[in-house]
Formats: sequence, structure tokens, C-alpha cells
Amino acid sequence: MNFYIMSKDVAVAKWQDNNLEILNEDLLPLYFRYSHDVFKWIKSRAIDNRRPNSRLLKKALRMTAKDDISTVLSVNAATITDNYWIKPIDSDLTYEDVRFDNDYFANLALTGNYDSFNRVANSKTSKTPELTNIGSFEKCWKLRKGQWWMHKKANHDEMFSELFIYKLGVELGFKMAEYERGNGVIKTKDFTDNALVNFEPAFNILGDDEDYIKSVEMLKSICPNAVGDYVKMLFLDTICANPDRHTFNFGVLRDADTGEILGLAPNFDNNMALISRGYPKNITRKNDLLIKLFNELMQHDEKLKIYIPALSEDLVKSVIKSVRMRVKSKEIKEFIMNGYNLIEK
Repeated sequence: MNFYIMSKDVAVAKWQDNNLEILNEDLLPLYFRYSHDVFKWIKSRAIDNRRPNSRLLKKALRMTAKDDISTVLSVNAATITDNYWIKPIDSDLTYEDVRFDNDYFANLALTGNYDSFNRVANSKTSKTPELTNIGSFEKCWKLRKGQWWMHKKANHDEMFSELFIYKLGVELGFKMAEYERGNGVIKTKDFTDNALVNFEPAFNILGDDEDYIKSVEMLKSICPNAVGDYVKMLFLDTICANPDRHTFNFGVLRDADTGEILGLAPNFDNNMALISRGYPKNITRKNDLLIKLFNELMQHDEKLKIYIPALSEDLVKSVIKSVRMRVKSKEIKEFIMNGYNLIEK
């Protein structure tokens, strides 16, 4: 298996005879600055096979090889949120040939609906962004007036949590991915604007290491202007109890033409926070691990405290009201404010 790793129509690396040759350091995915495990990078772009609808999608597409590498290579490793892809050596393919231009497979990926299954099974095309749409929730990419939107299944409490944190972040002046409420789904706008910039997940630099201090030090070295936004993201994670911040749901944005790291990507993926798994019983936040981890980061570098905003009960109540969903407002407000009052400022 010999191929080029491409950025748009520029070959940035060549994989041949089990050897990786770097051709363009500036446009190379950040992952390859730290590792030459090409197939681990490819696997990281694969749809989660544990999602039932991913298995239905592969069956409808009549894919004989369903492993992660075969799945990703079936769409040349292309995704919605960056310009990287795989081009077989001696191929005449261009970036326009492999990038996605329709959401034909969206309903099957999201719902597993049998009518959608048969519709896809009779399709003449198999080019779909769903095969590189990662994550553990059932989801899909849908086009709206030329703009990609992620639709993710969500119950009432997951939807409230995502929308509340989005709106609170906006009120605090943080960089937030745009969210909307849907019918049984939460919708978020593609913040790369169809890969006008490249999203590089922190996994490409840190692997699976979620340590706050290591992440801050990494950002200081590659993109100092991203540090503040990272601390603000952790602030929201802490006061709103998001234990699911991992190296695939935050990262940096890069200029697609120069490779320059522009800053931290907008805050996204908060649907496992706050009340999404039930109302927390420990309203006082005593022995709260996220608060402990955040305070350890503040102790590591007290200069980071400048990024902690002022937060009031009135603001929290106002944001809860703006979401317009029936929840236990008093409990949520107390939980958040108790967390806020325990962090080091």
C-alpha cells in the first residue's frame, strides 16, 4: 500500500515500502511532527464502529472490508473539517474529486431508518463524509445552503446542557461553536467553514494525554495565543461539570494554505456535561475532581488566572431562562455557582 498524504493538491508526505518521507513540513498534519505511525493517524479518522448506525451504513454500502483503515481509505481519508486526504501513488485524483458535496447518507447515519438503509443500498455513489465522522454518538453531516451542520442525537437533558454551555460561553465572550436546537438532535455549524481552515485535534500532538498542565505547556510552545482560550474552555468544563474533555474534542485551527497555527478551535462538544447524566447529587461540589484539576493548573501558573471571568447568579439565571427548556433552574444555578466559588481566582 503506497500513497501520498495530501493537503488539498499538495503532496506533504509519501508512504512507500513502509517508509514515510516528509515532502512539505509546513503543510504536514501536526500528527507527523510527533509520530510517523501513518496507520494510527488513518484509524483516528474512522467512524466509530460501535455505533449501530455505522454498521448499517457499511452494510448498505456493501463494504466487504469494514476495519477502520479500509473504511477511511474508501473515501481517501477525506473529512469535512480539514483538507488532508490520501492519494494512491500514480493516481490522477484531485482534491475536488474526493471532497464531499452532498449529504445523501445523512439520515441513515443519524437514524438507522430502514427506508434510508434501502435508499443508500441502491445508490450509485459511496462517497460520504459519514465514514470519517468520528465520535461515539449517532450523528451526521447535513448541508444547509452550502454550509455543513453536524446533527447529533440528544435527549432533553443533553440538549439543555449543550445549549446552556454554548450560550453561557457566548455571554462571557468566549469562542464557541454555534449550536441550535433541533427535533431530537442538537445542531452545530462546521466551524472550519468547509475546511477553509484545518481543524487539528489535540490528539495529533498529545495523543491520548488529557493532562491540563501538559496541554498548556504544549500550547505555549506552538501557539501562545491559544492558551487563554484553552483556560476558558477548562473554566466552563469545571463549573459546568464536563468530565468528557478529551484530545479529540478540542484542538487548534491552521491556515489551510500556509499551515500557520491560528489559535484554539471554538469550544464544542459539551453534551455530556451538567445534567446530561442526571442532576448531580453533590451540589456543594465537595471533593470535586474537576475543581481540583483546574486549581492545580492555576497553582502551576498563577498568570493563567487572568483568563477567569467574573460570574454572577443573575447571569446564570438569565442564560438558563434563554434556553427555554424545563429544568430545575435553582439546582443548576447553585451547582454552577458553588463550583465557581471553589476555583482559585
